[in-house]
Amino acid sequence: MAADVNSAAPDFDLLNTKRESVTRDSLKGKKAVLAFFPAAFTGVCEKELCTFRDSMAELNGLNAAVIGISVDSPFSNGAFAEKNKIEYPILSDYNRVAVNAYGVAHNDFVGMTGYTASKRSIFVLDTNGTITYKWVSDDPGKEPNYDEIKAALK
Repeated sequence: MAADVNSAAPDFDLLNTKRESVTRDSLKGKKAVLAFFPAAFTGVCEKELCTFRDSMAELNGLNAAVIGISVDSPFSNGAFAEKNKIEYPILSDYNRVAVNAYGVAHNDFVGMTGYTASKRSIFVLDTNGTITYKWVSDDPGKEPNYDEIKAALK
């Protein structure tokens, strides 16, 4: 079942790039942008996560945290974050629990039978962990509307 606007965001317990646990509940008290992305070191994913990186001052001013989530390992996500100077957390959903809980699993990704990545997706959570905005794309080459995301945080 997919996570929907006005519902509680599904719980997760994922590892960051230092292999430390990060949970959905640890985000409470702040608005959060959960940015699910298909794969580190790919062009559109790099552009998207760097756009968030470059918007951090504005997003922090809106009391919002950005969290990147991919099925890549913490090690790959760490190298990706280092290469792109991304300082916000990137979490590893290597066991695909979150992509399934949020309804954004992209099965047989780009023709790779049996491989599941995440669809490029954005969920904005309020300070209580309720989803206030949702955007999911079946096209991994499509970026989200960043202005819509900022508007959802105001």
